[in-house]
Amino acid sequence: MAKLMSLLWGAGSPPCWRVMITLEEKKLQGYKRKLLSFEKGEHKSQEVLEVNPRGQLPAFKHGDIILNESCATCLYLENQFKSQGIKLIPDSADDQAAMYQHMMEGLALTDKLNSVIYYDCSVPEEERHDFAVKRNKEALTAELKLWEGYLENVAAGSYLAGAFSLADVIVFPSIACAFRFGNMMCFLFRLSVGRYPKLAKYYSLLKNRASIKTTWPPHWVASPQGYDILKDL
Repeated sequence: MAKLMSLLWGAGSPPCWRVMITLEEKKLQGYKRKLLSFEKGEHKSQEVLEVNPRGQLPAFKHGDIILNESCATCLYLENQFKSQGIKLIPDSADDQAAMYQHMMEGLALTDKLNSVIYYDCSVPEEERHDFAVKRNKEALTAELKLWEGYLENVAAGSYLAGAFSLADVIVFPSIACAFRFGNMMCFLFRLSVGRYPKLAKYYSLLKNRASIKTTWPPHWVASPQGYDILKDL
């Protein structure tokens, strides 16, 4: 079945990473995939536009079915292959509610991260303002503190909705980006010890999970130090 699937993706993109984690968890290895470069503008190529007219990644196909939104793709894969691999939607109403709630809130976390990390790339130099940078960082700090509170209520060694679920698939890549762009060699220590200990424990719990380790962004492996864009959060 995986041979009928293809994925155009970009390394380090949380939306792309979500889809790849889901494919691993559902034992759908063997799909066709092509790594494209955001820096070279390959996500705006005709190859991508033919699948996703927005010129964004991921661009996923299963036979004649096209899905270009990461959450939609993850839900589709879980529903189409329920009996295969790990069940990513829990059975109980309480756990399902927690899963869907955290899935949707995970998208807000991604947006706030992007507003800080990619501000210089997305806003023309003449339109950039220190006030906007400060506002974006304050919003991200508040969001990270919110997640720190959520994880306060998660049992030690557990996940966002009991067992590993789509909530973790959606949220973890953004948490990993927060650590990556906080400079993983020095800022991570301050994170874990001081400001966001619950987030650090959650990050440590998931980072070596097989599906996550297998799909870890290749340039992160080559350059593990990360960046210090978020060092002052």
